[in-house]
Amino acid sequence: MRSALYVPGDQPEKLAKALGRGADSLIVDLEDAVLPVHKEAARAAVAAWLRGLGPDTPEIYVRINPGAAGHDDLRAVALPGVRGVCVAKTESAAELEAVDAVLTAAEAAQGVPGGSIVVCPLLESATAILAAPEIARAPRVARLQIGEADLRADLGVETGPDERELLWARSQVVLASAAARLVPPIAPVSTDFRDLDALRVSTLALKRLGFRGRACIHPAQVAVVNEVFTPSEEELDRARDLIARFEASGSGVVTDARGQMVDEAVVRAARRLLS
Repeated sequence: MRSALYVPGDQPEKLAKALGRGADSLIVDLEDAVLPVHKEAARAAVAAWLRGLGPDTPEIYVRINPGAAGHDDLRAVALPGVRGVCVAKTESAAELEAVDAVLTAAEAAQGVPGGSIVVCPLLESATAILAAPEIARAPRVARLQIGEADLRADLGVETGPDERELLWARSQVVLASAAARLVPPIAPVSTDFRDLDALRVSTLALKRLGFRGRACIHPAQVAVVNEVFTPSEEELDRARDLIARFEASGSGVVTDARGQMVDEAVVRAARRLLS
């Protein structure tokens, strides 16, 4: 999943257009994008939209509210075609254990195979970042994501151009994901959807840090994010050559085409790239 496009759950016209925006996945938002007075109507509208989806669609995730409201969301949207739910403002593994119990009952009620809907917690506070290793090992968790707007507010952080003030928090989530054997986390959104050059620079920096894929808040961001996270032909050829050299050598260390020594760890990264 290179790109994940957020779509407000209470705007049917945007939901209708979202499927053709080129994103690998959609995150239908029932939380921040929906006013409290519209929550119930949005829940019903998203459920109806999900039931009308055809077979060839991007992966669909739904961002649910925290707490009891989120459990109501789950009961409405745990439907066929939903790949996962993004649990807003997750702060503990215990919250996700409760989500798992509600999802299990909702899947059974809707005829969805048990355990097929995964969970992607959104870490949006200092408490969440520090609990990332435990959250990563909670039931159904497939991938982590940082909600940086709330995190900045919680920390009292003001970021500079390179956003290094958030480096530790970002690295903590990458480390927690790797330690729990999850796929790498999806990078946080950029709220400046007009400056696509800056988006490319920041997305490349997040890729170097270990993120694979990025959430988008505007369709214009999708092509840039897809480009950054799509391996070039040169990268693919280099990975194929490295694997071929390693397998032909019969030893634990080989020299790549540039004369550099590489071992199994580097070859493992090449295999992951090709996959």
